[in-house]
Amino acid sequence: MNRVLGDSANAYDEVKVMVGWFRGLCEKAFKRALWVFHANTGACNGCDIEVINVLTPYYDAERFGIRLVGSPRHADVIIITGPITRQSGPALERLIEAVPSPKLIIAVGSCPTGGNIWFDSYATHGGLAKFLSDRGIDIPVFYVPGCPPRPEAILYGVALALGLVDKKVAPKRLKQELLPPRKSS
Repeated sequence: MNRVLGDSANAYDEVKVMVGWFRGLCEKAFKRALWVFHANTGACNGCDIEVINVLTPYYDAERFGIRLVGSPRHADVIIITGPITRQSGPALERLIEAVPSPKLIIAVGSCPTGGNIWFDSYATHGGLAKFLSDRGIDIPVFYVPGCPPRPEAILYGVALALGLVDKKVAPKRLKQELLPPRKSS
């Protein structure tokens, strides 16, 4: 599931198929409440504050059935914040194994999305996609980028993962135009 799409002309169609499969999985697996376990894997706490803010009465994530649980054995979804540090890597592996199937991971912030400024640090594994692919873990991952992402963006990302809203953006193909060769005089 964590594969990088190529620059082929069918990449958009592949994304549409994956989104359809993912939406079907969410409709079957997560019909009612979505129980979430929050894991900090080395974050600066900026994203953690925003995740907790989503659960306050102001944003009221429970209206969508999103509820924070204290044990990964009760969770449907793992929300991960922070770059995957070498110290938190083995604990994250055990955490992913503890969550019953079907499971889903939502990476909140720039750090788990790609590693942010720590993407090539000696102390981290980099982003979540690299960490999961290195270990052969194949779980659907949804990314909410930002440093830190706004609570509205986190709610939108979760609602998009559940299929409650449609995606607002579409891929845009950019093409580099070459200048004509210079005429020599």
